[in-house]
Amino acid sequence: MKNLMILGGGYGGMRILSRLLPNELPENISITLIDRTPYHCLKTEYYALAAGTISDQHIRVPFPEHPRLNIQYGEVTEINLQENKVLLKDGEAISYDDLVIGLGCEDKYHNVPGAQEYTYSIQTIEKSRQTYQALNNLAPGSVVSIVGAGLSGVELASELNESRPDLKIKLFDRGNHILSAFPVRLSTYVENWFDNHNVEIVNNSNITRVEEGILYNHHEPIQSDIIVWTAGIQPNKIVQNINVEKDRQGRIILTPHHNIPGNEHVYVVGDCASLPHAPSAQLAEGQAEQIVDILLKRWNNQELPDELPTIKLKGVLGSLGKKHGFGLVADRPITGRVARLLKSGILWMYKYHKG
Repeated sequence: MKNLMILGGGYGGMRILSRLLPNELPENISITLIDRTPYHCLKTEYYALAAGTISDQHIRVPFPEHPRLNIQYGEVTEINLQENKVLLKDGEAISYDDLVIGLGCEDKYHNVPGAQEYTYSIQTIEKSRQTYQALNNLAPGSVVSIVGAGLSGVELASELNESRPDLKIKLFDRGNHILSAFPVRLSTYVENWFDNHNVEIVNNSNITRVEEGILYNHHEPIQSDIIVWTAGIQPNKIVQNINVEKDRQGRIILTPHHNIPGNEHVYVVGDCASLPHAPSAQLAEGQAEQIVDILLKRWNNQELPDELPTIKLKGVLGSLGKKHGFGLVADRPITGRVARLLKSGILWMYKYHKG
């Protein structure tokens, strides 16, 4: 029996499982899923966990059960493409016939001294829990500096403002406007929301150094009780160590069929894959759908199409606390309560109807 190994139970890995199980998995194929945690985590909601507005249980989704699905909990330390093996932290080596790498991303600190050592993160559920503990143990009037005003930084700042209005929140962004990937109309709407809720935006910032309790912006020290880093991501360190061709962001370059060039048995899904769009849960799921189609054709010795359809993204939604939001849906900007309700509805559908 052949073994399909999936590294990481994130959005891409879960979509592959939901497509193949329970009825689409060929009789001669088994699946091994390797993950550090015993459930799928809703990473898009880590900001709310860190802010203390939702519980840990709220962002867990159980893995599926199936007689030919073997779930192994552990941390991957190495991927050996020459021997078709994956090594775990406890020293165990597991062989695969087909491999899907979906190990996600980690914070990118842009070589800022002290950033990794003295800032908190919301990149993993473990780090989000630590950030929650630190933020919610702060005394009233404490200063929280959030570095990076993309979607994660904005959602964390707004949710924390709702959870702890007694805190002084500073949001640092290197551009003229926050949310640089969005239209100016949406950026302005969010900036006005922050102004009305006493969240300070520091535009055109340049974080040059971080020390314990001190953030240096253009070399000027700013006292901060807690510093949270949301200023960029990069592929998981395991992927960084794989000797294959990568793009400028360190993501693995793939064939049109999502496998590594020259190796039709190794696929990459999600944040580690070099794709024409910015990494997102929606993109990982769309890619996973196509990977399943390719796997089924290869397992059945069917001819592959020369090209696959372009993955269509429906839009991006962000929250501003529990009552307001913003986003792009079919390239149309939306703001206010409708955007927030839409995001809540999509999350509910994902949790209870498997996407």
